Amino acid sequence: MATRGGLAPCEFMKRPGALTRRAQYVFVYRKGKTYRGRLLVVKVLPNGLSLARYGFSVTKKVGNAVERNRVKRLLKEIVREHLDVAGWDIVFIPHREASTASYQQLNDAVIELLTQAQIL
Repeated sequence: MATRGGLAPCEFMKRPGALTRRAQYVFVYRKGKTYRGRLLVVKVLPNGLSLARYGFSVTKKVGNAVERNRVKRLLKEIVREHLDVAGWDIVFIPHREASTASYQQLNDAVIELLTQAQIL
C-alpha cells in the first residue's frame, strides 16, 4: 500500500477535532441534547475526551453546493477562532436562512446556542 508521509492514504486527511464517521454523527443525533436557533441547530454530547470534536451537517435545503460550502467555511472559521472547549461532540445543522446570513450573524447564533448548552 502506498503511503504519504508515512501514513496510510486516508489517515493523513483526518483531523483530530472532527467527527469523521457516520456512526459518530448518528450517536450524537440520538444521544445528544438539541438547541435550536433561528439560523441553526446545535446537537451536543459529552465525549469524555481531552478535545472537542465538531461536525457540520448541511443539507441540500440550504442551497446549492456553493452556498452549502460557504456556510461550512464560515462555521469552521467560527469554531477555529472562538471555541476552545474540551470534552464535547458538537454537530452544527444550519437552516435555510443561514445561506444568506453574514459571518457576524452566524457567529452570534453559535455563541448564543453554545451558551444555552452551557459549553461557553
